[in-house]
Amino acid sequence: MPRPIKNRCVSGQPHSVVYKPAGIPTRQLQWVTLALDEYETIRLLDHDGMDQTQAAEQMGVSRPTITRIYAAARKKIADAIVLGYAIRIEGGPVCDEVPDVCPRGRRRGQGRRCRRRNAQNNETTGE
Repeated sequence: MPRPIKNRCVSGQPHSVVYKPAGIPTRQLQWVTLALDEYETIRLLDHDGMDQTQAAEQMGVSRPTITRIYAAARKKIADAIVLGYAIRIEGGPVCDEVPDVCPRGRRRGQGRRCRRRNAQNNETTGE
């Protein structure tokens, strides 16, 4: 049995959660789902210009985890652009209760994980 995925800290929801090619009706499109942790990684690394170590600390995960999340996000975005898919941003193992303070009271970057959100994810997946 693999190790359970720990929640990643995100700073909030994106302004828009759906992006699609112009001129194609939505019902005719294939969709790619970008998880919130993938969106946050793209935002921190590409938009905010952080390095992977800083982004990992901000999200409360290891640097190799950031590398894996970033690679998955870039692949999904590239597929959407090249193949003309629509992108939906939603879900994923995230803790977005309060941007800078975990529900357990620890500050961002102190290795905290939101146990409450993990429990909710496990209930919905039956784990």
